Amino acid sequence: MVAITSPCSSSLIYRNGELKNNRVSSLQYNGLRPIDTNKQVSFSAGSKTSGFHCSSSTKRSRQIRAINATTTSAPKREQDPKKRVVITGMGVVSVFGNDVNTFYDRLLAGESGISIIDRFDASTFSVRFAGQIRDFSSKGYIDGKNDRRLDDCWRYCIVAGKKALEDANLGTEVLDTMDKSKIGVLVGTGMGGLSAFSTGVEALTLKGFKKISPFFIPYSITNMGSALLAIDTGLMGPNYSISTACATANYCFYAAANHIRRGEADIMVAGGTEAAVMATGIGGFIACRALSQRNDEPHRASRPWDKDRDGFVMGEGAGVLIMESLEHATKRGANIIAEYLGGAITCDAHHMTDPRKDGLGVSSCITKSLEDAGVSPEEVNYVNAHATSTLAGDLAEVNAIKGVFKDTSELKMNGTKSMIGHGLGAAGGLEAIATIQAINTGWLHPTLNQDNLESQVTIDTVPNVKKKHEVHVAISNSFGFGGHNSVVVFAPFSP
Repeated sequence: MVAITSPCSSSLIYRNGELKNNRVSSLQYNGLRPIDTNKQVSFSAGSKTSGFHCSSSTKRSRQIRAINATTTSAPKREQDPKKRVVITGMGVVSVFGNDVNTFYDRLLAGESGISIIDRFDASTFSVRFAGQIRDFSSKGYIDGKNDRRLDDCWRYCIVAGKKALEDANLGTEVLDTMDKSKIGVLVGTGMGGLSAFSTGVEALTLKGFKKISPFFIPYSITNMGSALLAIDTGLMGPNYSISTACATANYCFYAAANHIRRGEADIMVAGGTEAAVMATGIGGFIACRALSQRNDEPHRASRPWDKDRDGFVMGEGAGVLIMESLEHATKRGANIIAEYLGGAITCDAHHMTDPRKDGLGVSSCITKSLEDAGVSPEEVNYVNAHATSTLAGDLAEVNAIKGVFKDTSELKMNGTKSMIGHGLGAAGGLEAIATIQAINTGWLHPTLNQDNLESQVTIDTVPNVKKKHEVHVAISNSFGFGGHNSVVVFAPFSP
C-alpha cells in the first residue's frame, strides 16, 4: 500500500492492484485515436517512484481512498414522498420528430437518422454527414418574430420544454393555479447558441463591431434556454444551466432532483439541448479528430463497440423531463411515468478528451449512483450506455460496467447514438427518454451496426434488432470532455 500523509492530517491511499492498473500505459491517445508510444515509462506499485511519504507530528490522520466505495449494508430506497422524485412528463425534439412515442417507435424499428448534411455546404469538409434535424417547426410554441431571431439551440429547448409540460398536464391554466416559485427550470447545453456566436464573430470580422446584433451575447450564452423557457411560462423557481459537455443533461437531472429533495422545488423542468450541426461545430470536432469519416455509408458510421468504428457522429436536439416530488404529483393527480431513484457525478481528473483506461472515474460514478438510488448492482438489468463509437471511450465504459456488475448474464445495454448520433449536451436528455420508454414499453431498441464486436464486449448489446425485456432498474450513462462522468438511475414507479 502506498500512502501519503500530509501535515493537514490526511492520507491518499491506493490498493496495490489499483495502482498497478492505473500505471502510465504505453498506449496513449492522439486526439481520440490510439497511437503507440513505446518510449513511455511504466511505474508499478513496487517502484521507488510510486509514492512519497511526508511525516507530520499530527498523530491522527484522515484517509481519503481513491477506490470504489463498497456497500456495507443493504441499500434502502427513499420512502419519504417529499423526497421521492417521479417523472410526470417528457418532451423531445429529435431527428425523428418532436413526439415521444414516434421517437421511440423509430428507435425500436432500428431506423438510422444519420444522413448527408444539407444545412450548409459541407462538400469540402472531411466529414459531410450528421444526425441533422429537418423540417423542424415551432408553430404553437414560439411566436414568429422570436422564432426568426432565436438560435436553434433555444428553439429546440423551448419546444421540448413546453411539450414536456403539456405531457405532464401542466398547461398555462394549471400552472397559473400553482406556486410558480416552487417550479424551476434546469436545461443545460454543451455548446450554447453556437450559430448566434458564429454569426456575431463573422459580423465583427467582416463588417466591424457596429454590425454585431444586440442579440449576439444573449443568444450565445448557455443559460438562455432555461431563462427563455421560464420567461415564457412564468416559472420562478431555481433557474440556471449546467455545461459539462456531453454529460450536461444528466448533470441537470441530478441537480434538479436534489432541489426537489431539499424542498427548494416541487417541480423541475430539466434536460439538455444542442444545435451544433453547423460549419463551426462540425469543423471543430473534425479538428479534434473525434468524428467518423465514413462519408460513403453515413447510416453505418455510428457503430458502438464494433471493431470497425472510427469516431462518433454529430447529432442534435433536446430532451426534457418533468421531475416532481411524489407528494406533489399525488396531490394533483398526475400521471406518473417512472421514478428517478438517484444519480451521481464524478471527474476522471485525467485528460481533456480521453477516458481513464482503468475506468475508475466511470465505475465509481456508477457505484455512487446506485448508492444514491438505494439499489444494489444485482437489481440493475438495463444500461443505456454512453457508447459514442469512439476507439477509446467505448471499451473504457464497458470495462467500468463489468467492474461494477460482476454477473452480466441478465444485463442488457444498448447505444441510442447508433441511430441518432451524439447530441452532445442533449444526449443525456434524449437517452433518458429512451430509457424511460424502455421501462414503459418493455422493449429495448437495438444498437445498430453490430457486425464485428470487440472481444471484451461480453454483455448483450441488443444487436441490430429490438428485444423484449422487462426493466427492473435502469441506468443511463453520460460522459463528457474534461472527464465529466454522470449516471442517473430510473425504475418503474411503485407506490
